[in-house]
Amino acid sequence: MSDRIFASVWLVLCGIGLFIGRGIHSEYSYEPLGPRPFPIAIISLMALCSILLLFKKPDPIHWPTPQVLRRLILLIASLAIYAWSFEWLGFPLATILLTISVALLFNATLTAAVTSGIFLGISLFFAFDRLLDVTLPVGIWLS
Repeated sequence: MSDRIFASVWLVLCGIGLFIGRGIHSEYSYEPLGPRPFPIAIISLMALCSILLLFKKPDPIHWPTPQVLRRLILLIASLAIYAWSFEWLGFPLATILLTISVALLFNATLTAAVTSGIFLGISLFFAFDRLLDVTLPVGIWLS
């Protein structure tokens, strides 16, 4: 029953999102399609998934163990800290710290977590900043 309640609420929210998404207009055209198709496509896919969830056969509920719940809470806290610190720490450092914390939550060794964090933070920054021309904050400490 909880799956159907969630799917119904999510379908209503998707309908609201589609209504809002239809009204997205840009003052100037910087892409051939404009800003409207991406949110509408994503919300349409979410609506389709909620319809499938609404009509699927319910599965028995298996709650996660306390250890998994603790990791999920730590993951949510890590993402919240990432969002809060993104602007003043900057994209590279915030992404490095997030990657390290997520890797440690998934039982990576400290060496692997730090190595992947540094590689991911720096390579994603240069990919977005140099290749895709997406301006990302470098942080107060580098400005």
